Amino acid sequence: MEFLKVDSVDAARQKLLDSVKAGLVSKESVTPNQALGRVAAEDVFAPENIPAFRRSTVDGYAVLSADTAAAGESIPVFLTLAGRVEMGQPANLTLVGGQCAEVFTGGMLPDGANAVVMVEYTEEFGGQGLAISQSVAHGENVVLPGEDMKAGDLLLRKGKRILPQDIGALAAAGVNAVSVYAPTRATILSTGDELVAPEQTPTPGQVRNINTYALSALAKKHGLELVSTSVLPDDQNALEQAVRTAMQNSDIVIVSGGSSKGKKDMTRLVFDRLAVPGVYTHGIAIKPGKPTILGYDDASRTLLVGLPGHPVSAMMVFELLIGWLLREVMGAQPPPAIPARITCNVASAPGKLTCWPCRLSRTGSKYTAEPVFGKSGMITTLTQADGYFIAPPDAEGLREGGDVMVHLF
Repeated sequence: MEFLKVDSVDAARQKLLDSVKAGLVSKESVTPNQALGRVAAEDVFAPENIPAFRRSTVDGYAVLSADTAAAGESIPVFLTLAGRVEMGQPANLTLVGGQCAEVFTGGMLPDGANAVVMVEYTEEFGGQGLAISQSVAHGENVVLPGEDMKAGDLLLRKGKRILPQDIGALAAAGVNAVSVYAPTRATILSTGDELVAPEQTPTPGQVRNINTYALSALAKKHGLELVSTSVLPDDQNALEQAVRTAMQNSDIVIVSGGSSKGKKDMTRLVFDRLAVPGVYTHGIAIKPGKPTILGYDDASRTLLVGLPGHPVSAMMVFELLIGWLLREVMGAQPPPAIPARITCNVASAPGKLTCWPCRLSRTGSKYTAEPVFGKSGMITTLTQADGYFIAPPDAEGLREGGDVMVHLF
């Protein structure tokens, strides 16, 4: 049976990448205020030195450091106050030996000065005199031109998810537009005669719809733009019409349920009827999530994904395949994983990559990973977990105390 000819996770990922090529993402230009959480589509370089002039890092007095060498609490050094540098104004004076000038945090240093004494270690007297009780070294409390960033420095790396501090750096450099990846559009279709809305009370044989809500949240977490969601009965015509419509306005169409080989599992048939070249993977050597379908339509440039109906399976496959693909095409880094030791023996499925949800605990500088046991239809298997670790396909289980890498949710 074709279904049993499963792909490894690595093979499925490579087929995903080959199918979408560069067509899954596009670029757009936004202002820094619109860039938070977006992924940079191009490297950004500093156009100028920041700061452009020597600045004080404290409120105090600009000095020649050599003049303060003998200063102490019991025997202060006395200097002549030559003036004040106002904030936002150029320092229109030059200091010579024996002189100082009042400056403020972020203010410009006058020529001749090479250090700043904090105001706490000074005392003015006589209108034009200053007693200094603390020596300072050359360059102390001073930021030099280009010390924060130099013209031509890499300010923002392509593939980096933009954080608040990145936006601050863009503002500091005067960058008013940044190229980011436009959101990839997705439609999520959940199938099943047994599904009812969360606000409804299920009758015997019915269950509340989990996957539409869980997968929609995952889509938003990964930066996808959700075009629409629908809940469909186990009806081929209804599914075919919904997929056809979604292919017209989405980059990814995700169907939850109907991905196995039962009598009501129609996802592969519908994908192959509507798409060319159609399905290229039906079955992945992963637990949970084996009955996963991957396909592509060249004409509409749409990626087609059939996920298992069980929530844990669907969400894990989404993370391992769709989340991975989005990072890969944008050049984004995966979230960091935490090394930990597992608290008990766990089994693995021979020949399959096995994912284990786990709780993460810390004792001192060490972490432990406690597996959360549960079946793939039980959503609390994930709500009780902080992340997951992976047993490779060639492992015959993992032993208590073994080292694993925990990928946080």
